[in-house]
Amino acid sequence: MKIDFKKYNDGLVPAIIQDVLTSKVLMLGYMNEEAFLKTNQSKQVTFFSRSKQRLWTKGEESGNFLELVSIAVDCDNDALLLKVNPKGPVCHKGTDTCWQEENVSEYGFLSALEKIIQKRKENPENEDSYIASLFRKGINKIAQKVGEEAVEVVIEAKDSNDDLFLNESADLLFHYMILLRAKGFTLQDVEKILRQRHKLE
Repeated sequence: MKIDFKKYNDGLVPAIIQDVLTSKVLMLGYMNEEAFLKTNQSKQVTFFSRSKQRLWTKGEESGNFLELVSIAVDCDNDALLLKVNPKGPVCHKGTDTCWQEENVSEYGFLSALEKIIQKRKENPENEDSYIASLFRKGINKIAQKVGEEAVEVVIEAKDSNDDLFLNESADLLFHYMILLRAKGFTLQDVEKILRQRHKLE
């Protein structure tokens, strides 16, 4: 890994810190070559503190260390991306990230769809909404729809029509997300269970 520590007069390169599981950007720090080497050796992220003018291991006072998982250098060899397992809040103000964001997984369009489903649950009187109509019919109907879609996925899995298989898979996931919300849960709750199982392996 070639890192151009000499590109800037202070010998520092920016180091972006990202949670390896949630992909949330947690903070930005700076490293010189010594901090980089110490991080690799100790597997705990160490920066060069511009205010203290010395090496500084994140968590040395708070105990909220950043356990190193991987390091990548950008195309210009002058910026780093560190994927970590954070051991507690990252920001000195006590928040998960330095942008006052909660460090939880986001699933792109699926997260947006979850919000739509929640709105329909809160407004079941919306007669034009298919989702709202399912919430009006209750948990038994929603669970029945999940079962029906699951059977359709199994049927299409045995065939060779990929388009039909993917469409039925989308239907199953969509109705399962409605069922999760009807039970008061989200995809994050399911992810949490999967993480716990993974740690047991």
